[in-house]
Amino acid sequence: MAGRIPQTFIDDLVGRADIVEIIGARVPLKKSGREYRACCPFHDEKTPSFWVSPAKQFYHCFGCSAHGTVVSFLMNFDRLSFVEAIEDLAARMGVEVPRDQSAVGAPAPVSDDLYSLMSKVATFYGEQLAANERARSYAAKRGLDHNTLTQFAVGYAPDSWNEVLKRFGASDASRAKLMETGLIIEREKGQGDNHGHYDRFRDRLMFPIRDARGRVIGFGGRVLDQGEPKYLNSPETPLFHKGRELYGLFEVRQQRAPLTRLIVVEGYMDVVRLHQSGIHYAVATLGTATTPEHLKRAFRVVSEIIFCFDGDRAGRAAAWRALQNALPEATAGRELKFLFLPDKEDPDSLVGKEGRAAFEARYAAALPLSEYLVSHLLEDIDISHADGKARFVAEARPLLERVPPGPYRELLLDRLAQVIGVSAERFLAIVGPMNTAARAAAKAATDRPQTTQFEQGRTARSAGRGGMVRQAVHTLLMFPASALRLAPADRAALDAVDEPGVDILRELLDSLQAHPATSTAQLLERWRDHPAGDRLARLAASESILPDEQAAGDELLMAVQKLAQAPAGAELDALLAKEQQTGLGGPERERLLQLLREARPGTR
Repeated sequence: MAGRIPQTFIDDLVGRADIVEIIGARVPLKKSGREYRACCPFHDEKTPSFWVSPAKQFYHCFGCSAHGTVVSFLMNFDRLSFVEAIEDLAARMGVEVPRDQSAVGAPAPVSDDLYSLMSKVATFYGEQLAANERARSYAAKRGLDHNTLTQFAVGYAPDSWNEVLKRFGASDASRAKLMETGLIIEREKGQGDNHGHYDRFRDRLMFPIRDARGRVIGFGGRVLDQGEPKYLNSPETPLFHKGRELYGLFEVRQQRAPLTRLIVVEGYMDVVRLHQSGIHYAVATLGTATTPEHLKRAFRVVSEIIFCFDGDRAGRAAAWRALQNALPEATAGRELKFLFLPDKEDPDSLVGKEGRAAFEARYAAALPLSEYLVSHLLEDIDISHADGKARFVAEARPLLERVPPGPYRELLLDRLAQVIGVSAERFLAIVGPMNTAARAAAKAATDRPQTTQFEQGRTARSAGRGGMVRQAVHTLLMFPASALRLAPADRAALDAVDEPGVDILRELLDSLQAHPATSTAQLLERWRDHPAGDRLARLAASESILPDEQAAGDELLMAVQKLAQAPAGAELDALLAKEQQTGLGGPERERLLQLLREARPGTR
């Protein structure tokens, strides 16, 4: 992956972080023995069930089962992606996030000077709004109050060809930065002087676009009077990629109320008016159709997305493009809905007329993705005859193929089959093989065994050996340095063991012996993207009765030795049972005596 953050840096960052300090800045913690407790920030409760362990650098709620490291907390509480959480943690410690630039196509690092410049220009636009009566009157006419203007840092770009250029582009180097951030445009020959450039934004209400850390990365400008384009956005720059960013997502993340859904609208003004009306979960795409990357970012925050479009032809065209891009993200546990507003209304105007409660009541009429897909196909297809049904299947096939294999796709297939009056099996036979889905299904099948085996290792009770695997894994989670206590011969002996979950134990041991970890949190971050990562995190939430690292090393060694002896122990048990039931032959009796001589007390 281009630009990957080195694992060694993440290890160091997590090792230096103080989870109590970071959580305590957001949640009132009270010391309780060696740990800290509080009412859980992730669900409503009156009795504290949320615990933070300084030793593990780990948190766990016994009420809702929320758990994780300092990185997980930032992701869940501040609603950040993994990379954003790492960047936030690094910024707190005053260090730069390095990137592995050896990969082909790795992006060049972005200079902090560009972020600083964008911040200064946003401040300038804000000052201009305060000083310009016409701009303030326009904002008031559009229904924006002072608090909303402040919350979204709305400003005004003066009616001048070179105001930003004069203030921030005095040198060649500074003009180069203005060009790089899209704030000025190079003049064509014969258009005058002013260093050959002019301001991109002029006489517009300005909406700063902010990233997850609140840094200004671009602008959207709305013309005050008549003029084209009505909305003008920053171009693609090293800071700003419109196919990834959602306007308003930073402001959404500042809300501490439980967040269950996002409503995706089309314009800046729609977002700010919805937030002002109390709908604090509104975001907008930035002058482009909703992309898969937009949806990935949104689904990191919530499990339900409502697309809200104008009811005119343009709005319905945009909705269909959004559906097509949404199909690869349609999986079980996610909800995608489509809400169409009355003709000649948009979210800005409608919420201003009817208020929050009436606007939110419209959600009941939103179409789930499956129903919108069906209704759109039926608009131009008559399925009362075989030709129409064949066309319906032909147009549905490429859409169905884009949905990932799983329960949602199966249910969608059932719905499509129902429309033309055939069984799901018959519909699938008509559709024919779907290569993309088949490849994805094969990948899912190859990913499945490791997690399943670990789960079996947690619950198996065959002679207590499944529990022994769990015991060893838990010891490593609590005391990662205990892995260094095992001699090579002890580790090698596990290669012959065939117990559920032992593959995870072997992988843990090999990883920790090659790259020691100092805390539970460090270890879990290394396994974040592993199929067994979540299982390990859940296991880490359970307490250990071991007092220290010395005891943990002894416990781990004992568990590994017992597991190594498990095959011989099982053979011994089988021979003893057979001797009692039917008797043993000569070779079997010799083997039994050998096993009894080799057996040590306490190994069975």
